[in-house]
Amino acid sequence: MSDSLASFPQVSVAPMLDWTDRHCRYLHRLLSRRARLYTEMVTTGALLHGDVARHLRMDAAEHPVALQLGGSEPAELAQCARLGEQWGYDEINLNCGCPSERVQRGAFGACLMAEPQLVADCVKAMVDAVRVPVTVKHRIGVDRHEDYGFVRDFVGTVAQAGCGTFIVHARNAWLKGLSPKQNREVPPLRYALVHRLKRDFPALRIVINGGLTTSAQVGEQLALLDGAMLGREAYHNPWWLAEWDGRFFGLPEQPGRTREAVEDAMVRYMEREARAHGTGWYAIARHMLGLRHGLPGARRWRQVWSDHRLKALAPAEVRALAHAGAAAAPAA
Repeated sequence: MSDSLASFPQVSVAPMLDWTDRHCRYLHRLLSRRARLYTEMVTTGALLHGDVARHLRMDAAEHPVALQLGGSEPAELAQCARLGEQWGYDEINLNCGCPSERVQRGAFGACLMAEPQLVADCVKAMVDAVRVPVTVKHRIGVDRHEDYGFVRDFVGTVAQAGCGTFIVHARNAWLKGLSPKQNREVPPLRYALVHRLKRDFPALRIVINGGLTTSAQVGEQLALLDGAMLGREAYHNPWWLAEWDGRFFGLPEQPGRTREAVEDAMVRYMEREARAHGTGWYAIARHMLGLRHGLPGARRWRQVWSDHRLKALAPAEVRALAHAGAAAAPAA
């Protein structure tokens, strides 16, 4: 599928470890035709020494979809980028934003921001290896260093290597003393620095990430930047994606798209996955537990779809139980 990064705002769902697997992405594509989807971070070691199909298998319906890689060795990243292109991914994204200690021990993620020339070498190797866009996701700073010049020089150096799109999480990454969860909440959001990057690098595509939970907030950012990446709110409240096509991309409403229709499509997907790969429905259903967020009976519906004691039932049977439970639940 040809990439059209320049033709519309890049509104996307963030790469989230243990969450944005191919089943989650299939659900999100049912909800939005245009949102850009990202894999979980896949390390170069996992691809070079592990089960490539397990990490890279996807459904054709997922496009446009990007592969996020974790690594810091240019030749290995180039090899993995080629694998991603061969498997059909529309973009290769380098993770320079994850602050977890495990990722730091692998010498990649947010700690790479302290080595902009190494990141540039990695990007250049990938750009030379593939025809699809190579992008970088990063923070605005590392630890307590809050000087704008740090992120400005990082972007400037990496851009010279051929990266045209930077996805900027508008918080610093504190590499010591905070958990990954705290790193998403404690360092203050500083959107102004991301806006300044766009002013200083008008030819680059600058996409903002961090703390955006409503369409109104996204719209405010799109007035200043080239895109917005949404994370946990999009995952926990997936029906939010249903308004993105009309609000951000000017597409007409999909006829007949309701929560029930999306759930029915997921049941059919579960049945196909069981036949093709032996995947249990519960591995897929966990991603749609927020689909009825805010509706009467949502809690009971969610309880049924997350009940592993029902593993032996067919997905359609679980769906029937979930709706019967939701209908019988007392009004909130």
